[in-house]
Amino acid sequence: MKIACVQMTSACDPAANLPVIAARIKTAAAQGARLVALPETCSFMEKNRKAMQARLERQTDSAVLAALQTMAQDNDIFLLVGSLILADEKSDKAVNRSLLIAPDGTVQAQYDKIHMFDVALENGESHRESAAYQAGDKLVVTQADGVSLGLSICYDVRFPALYRRLAEAGAQVIFVPSAFTKQTGAAHWHILLRARAIETGCFIVAPAQIGVHENGRETYGHSLIIDPWGEILAEASDDDEVIIAAMDVALVDKARRQIPALHHGAAYRLPEGGPGQD
Repeated sequence: MKIACVQMTSACDPAANLPVIAARIKTAAAQGARLVALPETCSFMEKNRKAMQARLERQTDSAVLAALQTMAQDNDIFLLVGSLILADEKSDKAVNRSLLIAPDGTVQAQYDKIHMFDVALENGESHRESAAYQAGDKLVVTQADGVSLGLSICYDVRFPALYRRLAEAGAQVIFVPSAFTKQTGAAHWHILLRARAIETGCFIVAPAQIGVHENGRETYGHSLIIDPWGEILAEASDDDEVIIAAMDVALVDKARRQIPALHHGAAYRLPEGGPGQD
């Protein structure tokens, strides 16, 4: 299977982003990609919470999602929508939702980001996702042409137990669509993603946002496709572009035979007197 990552600089208005996405998908499909993966918040990155709320659509009547479904159908591909910011059906918050669209245009799977990015960086940059988003609570594994796919989003990558569970549930490829900050990306992006590949024996596919956005945020880019041994198969530069790699899922079994860590998990006791213990 050939998988492509779209790296882009999302603006505030979906009307500006959708033509870019359509062109990148067409380019990837022309190069033989069967699955095209978009980054986190690919449809828009608004300037503040109020502006974001004004743009929210419910999934059932989202014009943006309908346009993406048409793109998948027109190009006969699986389309991994890194994430859309949608109205939560059960609260007044939004959800950061990744969706896999099948070649017939149907939404085959969806995953709501579990881990909220609540941080204050030394450069003064601050994020409080939990104030605006309803966190998910369910892991998702789906399939494309017989290949098992695990879904995650951005900050999830810092929680290795999630990736181990996805691998134990059968995932052979795990997606990490992201909008990593420039500071944290420069420090941790490559290391974290290669570690997740090595720990799980999975391919890791990480399409990313890049550059200075209309809302003033700066993202790291360097979209990556990594094999189960931790080798980088493809990496984007510091620009908007598409990267593609062919994946041989037999390498998943090979890596797991050589380092069968998924079968070596052991039960253990916590230290006496630790937090939460009498």
